[in-house]
Amino acid sequence: MKKIKTDFLIIGAGFYGCVLAERIASVMKKKVVILEKRDHIGGNCYSETDKETGIEFHKYGTHIFHTSINSVWEYLKDFTSFNSYRHQVLSRFKNKIYQLPINLETINNFFKKDFTPSEAKRFILRETKKFSKTQKINFEVKAKSQIGEKLYNAFIKNYTYKQWGKNPKELPASIFNRLPLRFDYNESYFKNALVQGIPQDGYTKIFERLIDSANIDIIYNYNYEYNNDHDIKYLTIYTGPLDKLLNNKFGKLDWRSLKFKKQIMNCEDFQGTSVINFPEKKYKFTRIHEPRHLHVERNYGKKTLIIKEFPTLDNNEPYYPINDTQNRSRHKKYKDFLNKNNKKLIFGGRLADYAYYDMDMTISAALKKFDFIKKNFKN
Repeated sequence: MKKIKTDFLIIGAGFYGCVLAERIASVMKKKVVILEKRDHIGGNCYSETDKETGIEFHKYGTHIFHTSINSVWEYLKDFTSFNSYRHQVLSRFKNKIYQLPINLETINNFFKKDFTPSEAKRFILRETKKFSKTQKINFEVKAKSQIGEKLYNAFIKNYTYKQWGKNPKELPASIFNRLPLRFDYNESYFKNALVQGIPQDGYTKIFERLIDSANIDIIYNYNYEYNNDHDIKYLTIYTGPLDKLLNNKFGKLDWRSLKFKKQIMNCEDFQGTSVINFPEKKYKFTRIHEPRHLHVERNYGKKTLIIKEFPTLDNNEPYYPINDTQNRSRHKKYKDFLNKNNKKLIFGGRLADYAYYDMDMTISAALKKFDFIKKNFKN
């Protein structure tokens, strides 16, 4: 590979990298080169169109944009508009469909009751009472203390085992914090979001607009190496896994990954919604996606596309950090080493931070990092 000369070098073309590239190029008027290991822009948010059905789908799993961060919305609305899609998650258990997150409808249907909200609260309190005083040291104990053993066994236990490839007793309690419990009939997964929906012309268009600048160049299929002779005037910004960057110097960081199996179905609508969970062990996959439901404003044809999602362990395609004590300790060693030994390289984003970020959190982090860059690299 030839030597790269630029003001800023950014490794990775996901939201973190592309937002920083756009800000640096448009506000600071500096030259930016983005290096992307894949053959496309957008990271795991990349969307493309299925040739047979014409349905736009998210190649790496359904991504629903939602935010309550005003600065993120004020920034992103210059690059896209969103449709009216409101996300609802359903779970299929013993051939019956239930609402998720667990809400009043889920509780009443599962237990064959007709509770009011206050009655349901008292009922769940009784279900969780024997777990409430137990120290919340792992995922399973935390879950049972919140929703009780029966709901946990039906909707959470086996799904979690499939998703993480570990007994839930081996997972940190903090993972359960992403699973709310409601005592009303609100079906919206992101009920408190300021903005939610799907970009009307797809995610990929957002990224194309972000880097549409004479000051930005992007190179695809590029595997960046830490030791290089590139001529970078100001900073290299790295958004990938830190263990990969340093050739596993302190050991590999563990990630869960996903594989997807696409199928064309000869019907107009296969499951009636965009995502259904399959928590039972007899299914090797965890979810079925039907992306035609994401764009309610579009008219698709008589065939539909479904995508089955299979969790797997694959450190080469990282999705979810296995955030246990050993991996957190290992990640800290990488951070400390880079902060101490390379003042012209900074890092951030979901992969570099070894963290699970929603899209809006990633954009917010990038905007804050840009404020730091603008302040410290003015010349």
